[in-house]
Amino acid sequence: MNSITIFLAAAVVAGTPLLFATLGEILTEKVGNLNLGVEGMMLMGAVVGFTVGLKTASPFLAIVSAAIAGSFGALIYAFLTITLRANQVVSGLTLSIFGTGFSSLLGKGLGLIGQRTPEAVKEFFQVYPIPVLNKIPVLGKIFFTQDPFIYLGYILAVILGIYIYNTNKGLNLRAVGENPACADAASINVSLYKYINVLIGGALCGLGGGYLSLVYIPAWQENVTAGRGWIAVALVIFATWNPYKAIFGSYLFGGLGIVAFRFEALTAHVSQYLIDMLPYLVTITVLVMVSMKKNRKNASPGGLGNPYFREER
Repeated sequence: MNSITIFLAAAVVAGTPLLFATLGEILTEKVGNLNLGVEGMMLMGAVVGFTVGLKTASPFLAIVSAAIAGSFGALIYAFLTITLRANQVVSGLTLSIFGTGFSSLLGKGLGLIGQRTPEAVKEFFQVYPIPVLNKIPVLGKIFFTQDPFIYLGYILAVILGIYIYNTNKGLNLRAVGENPACADAASINVSLYKYINVLIGGALCGLGGGYLSLVYIPAWQENVTAGRGWIAVALVIFATWNPYKAIFGSYLFGGLGIVAFRFEALTAHVSQYLIDMLPYLVTITVLVMVSMKKNRKNASPGGLGNPYFREER
């Protein structure tokens, strides 16, 4: 593979944790809940998934544990915002702080710092080329010569897109996110839809964190997400709440995050700090551009961020 192909394949790897987190936040926001605790849920998934993988050497248990940990963080948020009707922004920020502290406490308490992923787990997540598809010129090397976790990301993005846009349950989901009062009047259980989708969204964020600690690094480091959760929140807007667009956005931002590592010659002419700022500068630019081009097609769900009081319907 030439250097460009190698870089694009590496961008897919780097963008995978962003993809999981972005899909999770899209699902959460589609049902009308703004959860800014993505960073916290990713860290919870990362530390719990890594701990279980380290103790059991089971890749399956590690993945499931990471998803459950992210879901547990989302459950805290859901209880506060759906049942207690707390402010969604404050609750999300609190979850982010909680997840950061939780991962640091557990990581130091169990002596995880410096520990590496067990060989059995690393072997399971090694590269598996997909027969036939990996022979496609260029694209085969970029997308179909990857590890199973990345293929899982492709599948989940497609499943989520079909669920949201092509099923009755997805139609109900969008109705709850757009106008929960009308959805309630149509006999849709608003609270149930919110809880289920917020929890699934948290599980996806946990998987994103688990990928970082189990596969991408693979070792435990303090603050392993390094701000990726906040980029994922911005990517939801970049993708206009569309799971299919999230694939492109995640891999684009993944590529921006590894430019300095893959093209070291750049650092001789451009400041290292400027290169490190690239993903965040592009994030700000994207948010400004999207806000300037407001239309119904790329608008956020109508009920996003607003607590629903059935008694006020």
